[in-house]
Formats: sequence, C-alpha cells, structure tokens
Amino acid sequence: MIIGITGPPGAGKSTLVNQLTRILRSEGQTVGILAIDPSSPFSRGAILGDRIRMQDHHADPGVFIRSMASRGKLGGIAQMTLDLALLLDAAGRDVILVETVGAGQDEVEIARLADVTILVLVPGLGDDVQAIKAGIMEIADIFVINKADLPGADRLEQEIRAMQSLADSDARADAAPVRRVIATEGQGLAELLAVIRSVFERTGRRTTRIGAWSFRLREMLRENLLRSIPEDQIERHAARVAEKLEDPYTALACLMSGRNDH
Repeated sequence: MIIGITGPPGAGKSTLVNQLTRILRSEGQTVGILAIDPSSPFSRGAILGDRIRMQDHHADPGVFIRSMASRGKLGGIAQMTLDLALLLDAAGRDVILVETVGAGQDEVEIARLADVTILVLVPGLGDDVQAIKAGIMEIADIFVINKADLPGADRLEQEIRAMQSLADSDARADAAPVRRVIATEGQGLAELLAVIRSVFERTGRRTTRIGAWSFRLREMLRENLLRSIPEDQIERHAARVAEKLEDPYTALACLMSGRNDH
C-alpha cells in the first residue's frame, strides 16, 4: 500500500509520517518512507532535512527512509519517486509513505502515485480552505485535521464538509472522510490508520498504478528523446524560430528526423 501525504508547510506531515510508522512497526509491518524536499531554483540544492524529524526510526532495519530533492519538478514529488516506490515494493516493504514537498495548490501528482492520498490541514491558516483548495482539495481520499486541539478546528471541518456538500449526489455519497488528530501526541492515529485501510480496500486504488506508469513512461520517452538530440541543434532551430525564419512545427519535424536544416 502506497500512502501519499500532502498539505501546506507546517501542517505536520513529517510528524504524521513518523507516528504512522511507529504504529505500523508495532504491528510488525515494514515501512519505506520517501520524503520530498524542495530544491533551490538558484543553487539547485536541497536540505533533505525531513529525516531529522524521524530519528526514532534511524536504527530500525524495518524502516527505510529516503529523502529526495524535487529538482525543479512541479507537483510536489520528485521525478524518480515512482521508480523508487517500485524499488521499495520489490524489496518487500509492506507500506510505503510518500511525503510531498508541501508547496500548496499544485501538489496533485501524488494522486497518480498513491493508493490512498491524505491531505493534512491545520486550523489557524487564515481562510483555511480558500488558500489551498484549487486542485489539491479534489485529490484527497482522506482529510486529516492535525493539531485538532487548536482553536478553529471546528470551523475548518465545517468548511471542508461545506465544500463536499457542493458536489453532486453521487460524489457526496462517496465523500472523503474527515478525521481529527494531534500527531505530536499520537492522538487519533490508530483510528486514522484504520480509515486508511478501509479506503484502500474500498476504492481498489491499485489500478491507479497503470495510470501512474503510463505517465512515467511518457516522461522517460521525452527524456530519452531529448538526450538523443544534440543541444546545439535545438539552439540552432530555436534561433531560426526566434528570427521568424522557421515555424516551430517545422523545427520540431527537423529535430525529430535528425536534420540540421529544413
């Protein structure tokens, strides 16, 4: 089972991953954790600091933790996340937890990869739902309200349920469950794990991996195609298009056929 955990920065995603791992290990399950960190657009570097929050498991052979830099890829995950999830699956890990970057509205790629997608929200972020609802609100299989002891938790749950009520009758009947937790204290985590398993069995999300690999294979085809075309040829045709000596479709046809000039 691949569980995707996404949400805004500071929502407690790493703490939630840490606590879910603790429960899974107490049950004898082996766990793989993929934590995606944002890369600097200038230096291309990444701190890869999520592992610091998971020191409880560093010496546990039943837990494999891998931090990955996003390397500029949009959508909240790294380009090789799916490949590494496949590797951990082949290595026999029972559950794989994928923690996204935590950037906001466009973190929807995780829905292609995960069997169950969890959106972690916290009260007190201003207009709680409005700020992040585009796209990311629609991919959640489960809404988790973390830090549920803070003021505003009731309002946040009301806003989520009000958003769900706007859907058609079929979607309302299949609305994502909402659960409250206090991850730092471990409260509500056992119940959340039970809901995750229930959603996994009910939705049969294993079939989504066909779509995930279809998308990834297309990415790999693009990468291999680009590597097969010399950079100077691309630059030459780009200059011709910029100078209006060639249209981009002709340039593409030339590049695909391996010709330097039309």
